[in-house]
Amino acid sequence: METTVSTDDFFASVATKSDSGALRGDYTHADKNYVVAQNWAGYTPEQHALWRRLYERQAKLIPGRACDVFLDSIKALDVSQGIPQFDRTTEALYKATGWQLVAVPGLVPDHTFFEHLANRRFPVTVWLREEHEFDYIVEPDVFHDFFGHVPLLFNPIFAEHLQEYGKGGLKALKLDGLAFLARLYWYTIEFGLIQSPEGLRIYGAGILSSGGEVEYSLRGSGQNQQPNRIPFQLERVMRTLYKIDSYQETYFVIRDFQQLFDDTAPDFTALYEQLKAQDALPANTLLPGEHNFLVG
Repeated sequence: METTVSTDDFFASVATKSDSGALRGDYTHADKNYVVAQNWAGYTPEQHALWRRLYERQAKLIPGRACDVFLDSIKALDVSQGIPQFDRTTEALYKATGWQLVAVPGLVPDHTFFEHLANRRFPVTVWLREEHEFDYIVEPDVFHDFFGHVPLLFNPIFAEHLQEYGKGGLKALKLDGLAFLARLYWYTIEFGLIQSPEGLRIYGAGILSSGGEVEYSLRGSGQNQQPNRIPFQLERVMRTLYKIDSYQETYFVIRDFQQLFDDTAPDFTALYEQLKAQDALPANTLLPGEHNFLVG
């Protein structure tokens, strides 16, 4: 495999991505697209046991809280007993929506990430968190990436949206729009809620792979603290700042995946210019007249 150059902008800016000044994964054998071999045989029995515990915890939390397509897909994937083999999942995923999984060492440069998505490749981190990180982890690991993200890729509309997001990301890099697009990803793909006939449900991977935020996003906390749950509106989402070190103060709710696809389909060039002229909104903002889904 071709090794990446260690002096590229990605590694030069790593201090902004990690408190330790270094990324968690082993990038030594990554190719020019930051792809590595999964080396499934290298996972230890202890790591598979930790995966089982993580899976068991989430499996108890998500019924009645996760959206139906997630529940159906994660059941069909049958990965409760250990860290999954990416090639086996890719075989089923490619037949369903034309996507494939690629193993990566961890975080990858924005351009590389968007290139993968634009070509229907989803990057999945190969390393698993350690025991002391069971409840919280800074960088995404294989459990977050696989359990949280992969099931929704079996939904054709969501799969199309994610590919278009990747194409949009490549454009955003040229238009100085990355900050706005990052907010869209954060509040939808990572922390999105969706309406259902039975009430609000979760589709965001950051919530679905979390031990505590599954309940908090839908019910609030025991201290009667309720986050905002606001109907999805593109410009509103892209103006809203977010927190990376706490539960979200605001969640945005889509009607269905078709709305997410349709509302994000137009070219964002003019919108980026409009957003640059506006002040960003704090994460806990509730604007006058906004409908707030109060549940719990």
